[in-house]
Amino acid sequence: MPENSKANRGPSAGPANRAALIKAAREVFAESGLDAPLSAVARRAGVGQGSLYRHFPDRIALGVAVFDDNIAQLEALAAASGSTLVDLFDGIAEQAMSSTALIELTSAARHDERAEHLASRMTTLVDALVIRDRASGRIREQVTTEDVMLAIGMLAFLLAKTDADDRAHVAERARGIFRMAFTEG
Repeated sequence: MPENSKANRGPSAGPANRAALIKAAREVFAESGLDAPLSAVARRAGVGQGSLYRHFPDRIALGVAVFDDNIAQLEALAAASGSTLVDLFDGIAEQAMSSTALIELTSAARHDERAEHLASRMTTLVDALVIRDRASGRIREQVTTEDVMLAIGMLAFLLAKTDADDRAHVAERARGIFRMAFTEG
């Protein structure tokens, strides 16, 4: 076996390969945009293209997996003691700044059965925080889950259309508007 070849670990490598592909996709698409070759994702993940296509048969499947991972991170953030809707919005803004290409992909594929669950997962997450923050007086009484989902969608769309050098500034302004519109005090 040549020195540069990796030993085939078989099916046991599946979960690690999948995680590496999701991480690599996030990075490659942030750097090179949605049209980046999927071979670049496989290369960055340190796996062959066969592994990539075994886990993710197309670009949409890969994009959905990245967003599922993003939502899992947001769910963990929201589950933390003392976490607020503002914390969630800040986390979404951070993710959106580096996921603009994938925002466009999943938005275009929102009616694809593989992507439909993303909106319901986010709505469930936001709804729980709206209820919790309203009960604790951290947000205005009239704020609804639909209001927050609209703000998230507006932020994602705006960041996807903003030049990379301006995204942090735009996200910070959006965070300020969110706080003024939704929070008490």
